[in-house]
Amino acid sequence: MGIFRFENRYAVPTREQRERYMKGECEEHRFGPDDQILVIVYDEAVYIKDDIDDVRILFTGAKEKERAYEEINTILQLHQQKSERQNPFKSGDEE
Repeated sequence: MGIFRFENRYAVPTREQRERYMKGECEEHRFGPDDQILVIVYDEAVYIKDDIDDVRILFTGAKEKERAYEEINTILQLHQQKSERQNPFKSGDEE
């Protein structure tokens, strides 16, 4: 099947993609700071909506769904590293 990456908050899967892959029952999971990463798992697809970086990714097909979970872990690690770099010094009160 395929992987479709949307680099803009306002770019979303096409109507054809939604009707073909994003149908039926789904599970929603939220991750990251303030739950800004939304993962929606469908029977034939996984949709990742990252509001931190304004990226949307649609994984379609069984083989690509496996890669979606790897991508979720990568995204979470990247955001964790970014937050650690933004504040490398801690005061004694923060520990």
